[in-house]
Amino acid sequence: MRSHDRYISPFQTRYASEEMQYIFSEDNKFKTWRRLWIALARAEQRQGLPITDQQIAELEAHRDEINYEVAEAREKEVRHDVMSHVYAYGVQCPAAKGIIHLGATSCYVGDNTDIIVIRQALTAVRRKLLNVIALLADFAEKYREMPALAYTHLQPAQLTTVGKRATLWLNELMMDLEEVDHRIGSLALLGSKGTTGTQASFVELLDGDDARIKAIEDDIAAEMGFEKVVPVSGQTYSRKVDAMVLNALAGIAQSAMKFANDLRILQNFKEMEEPFEAHQIGSSAMPYKRNPMRSERICALARYLMVDVLNPAFTAGTQWFERTLDDSANKRIAVAEGFLAADAILNIMLNVCDGLVVYPKVVRARVLNELPFMATENIMMQAVKKGGDRQELHERLRRHSIAAGKVVKEEGGRNDLIERVLADPAFQLSEAEVTELLKPEDFIGRAPRQVEEFLDGVVRPVLAANRELLGERAELSV
Repeated sequence: MRSHDRYISPFQTRYASEEMQYIFSEDNKFKTWRRLWIALARAEQRQGLPITDQQIAELEAHRDEINYEVAEAREKEVRHDVMSHVYAYGVQCPAAKGIIHLGATSCYVGDNTDIIVIRQALTAVRRKLLNVIALLADFAEKYREMPALAYTHLQPAQLTTVGKRATLWLNELMMDLEEVDHRIGSLALLGSKGTTGTQASFVELLDGDDARIKAIEDDIAAEMGFEKVVPVSGQTYSRKVDAMVLNALAGIAQSAMKFANDLRILQNFKEMEEPFEAHQIGSSAMPYKRNPMRSERICALARYLMVDVLNPAFTAGTQWFERTLDDSANKRIAVAEGFLAADAILNIMLNVCDGLVVYPKVVRARVLNELPFMATENIMMQAVKKGGDRQELHERLRRHSIAAGKVVKEEGGRNDLIERVLADPAFQLSEAEVTELLKPEDFIGRAPRQVEEFLDGVVRPVLAANRELLGERAELSV
């Protein structure tokens, strides 16, 4: 039953997926601790320490049976989470309790688990990011040739296409994917470095045998699925890792906010729209409203995530010497919630991109309303070919454009520039000739080909290499 008499994080009830919530759950953490203790025991056994197969088998048998009640009762007594779980594991494994955590410090399980959890979370983020990219790639392909107004300074400029604009969103997401891949590839376990990073306890256990000490780390990394451990450390892995990872997530937030803000403006223009369900209510006061609540939520969560990067950045900068503990309370909130926010943002983007609505007639009407201004140079060149004076025609077009703009802005009328040009004998142009100059498709440059080149050369190869991860969709909780 959900409790209604205390604070519950909205990430839990409204935003983040069950998958991401489990990745940062206590259950996942403590089961990973036990996997690390087993890996340590196995590695130490290989290097000749007196650890038996029966002890390891006992640890394996209870690996996923966390006796939380015992651990929680013990922590109230000793005020130490790691030693409480060492004790609880030992209660279940009496024959092996003496070799659990042998030679290790708390960060052996704490920090190694954090890196493992970060990799799990980045892998989930990567999968969802790929699926958003796949949906937008299909959208860009579908609308690659549909002319649309392009904007600079949020003022109508030249034309683009609906699909070409989607490639701008896609390109930034591809940059984010590259950064996420880099971060995953850069992750390394802390390994078994000891209290201040010198491995002094392992020097004692293994009689100073460097090769055997290094072999323990290599074996632990291999068992946990890592190719490397950090080359040097204090007690912890460098907190810059958390800062770098959160920056990658914040990059996704930046791209998502750009997409969502563009869509909110386009929805105001009535050119495009996010999905709106049959029974969805847009406003409690205005029944006709179709508010872009999904895009607004993306923007809200993106702001949170972009600001959250300051937490690990300050944490990294304020670590003293081999470590201090002022990282822990901040880190366990900032890193987890950074991932929960990124997960929520991508869930919403999956939902939105799976149901983007385009209104072609509105898009074209807005194009045609602005196109006469954009076509003035073409009109002038055609009139010059008929013997007109370029300078005189330029001045006439300037005056006609100002007058037409006044009708639109001051009188609320429609753009009548073309009628003014047709009525001016200096241009010597027929309605058919001017109409021929006003085809939106002639003003989109290489946009359709740019879409095809970008999708074929950049996006599709990545999607093809990850096809087994595609096909994911997302439903919103609220």
